[in-house]
Amino acid sequence: MSDDHVYLSLAETHDDSDARWAFGTGFEDPLHGVDTTVPAGVDAARLAADCLALGDDALVLAQRLAEWVTRAPELEEEVALANIGLDLLGQTRLLYSRAGQADGTGRGEDAYAYFRDPGAFRNVRLAELPDADFAHAIVRLLVFASWRLAHLTELSGAPDPVLAAIAAKGVRELTYHRQYAAEWAVRLGDGTDESRARTTAALTALAPYWEELFRAYDARAAVLGDLRQVLDAAGLALPEPAALPGDGRAGDHTAHLAPLLTELQSVARADPEATW
Repeated sequence: MSDDHVYLSLAETHDDSDARWAFGTGFEDPLHGVDTTVPAGVDAARLAADCLALGDDALVLAQRLAEWVTRAPELEEEVALANIGLDLLGQTRLLYSRAGQADGTGRGEDAYAYFRDPGAFRNVRLAELPDADFAHAIVRLLVFASWRLAHLTELSGAPDPVLAAIAAKGVRELTYHRQYAAEWAVRLGDGTDESRARTTAALTALAPYWEELFRAYDARAAVLGDLRQVLDAAGLALPEPAALPGDGRAGDHTAHLAPLLTELQSVARADPEATW
């Protein structure tokens, strides 16, 4: 199956309704109808691990973004952040489905999202941190979107056509995510004394987590280039952080992940056999 054919299949699956991204069980496999045979020469275990880690990044950040519903400073921003979260959930569904096919377990997306404990998650720790304020959410989104965009851009040429198609679809979404965050970062940095101080504080708080991103996928030049361009426009300085010990890709997480997952998984775990 060609990359173009897989991409068209994925796009066709998702263009009809965002409802397929909703919480719950019993939804059609998001890769239904796509040839999911792992190509010869592709390490299936590595493919599954990569898809799982990328899916975990997206799921965890989507949950954090959902916390801004009813809390964002304006209704328009509430809708924007919710839609960015939905984009990430859409990526999660595709990546988890590919992971379950590649690792040979046949597990569906619900098994990965709702029935793993924190130590089994492989997301970068930047995604799991709670937001102190709106500036924190914007700075985190800017860094994450820049890094993930670079990563998925490269993966759009992956030897596995399914992963390549998932990545190509994500590139379009992440381009908007980065633009949205960059525009707000400039507004906040070049705004009032209060917004400037909060944006500076967010940069300082989040900078120690950047090095972990570059260990997971070395997009340092792209990410720091994006940040410098945005911060120059905002009149802000780029921090020079020291890297923190630990690695989310190895299952090392902050104390913030467990309560986030407890909330995310509570309904599904209350009755694991339920469908709706």
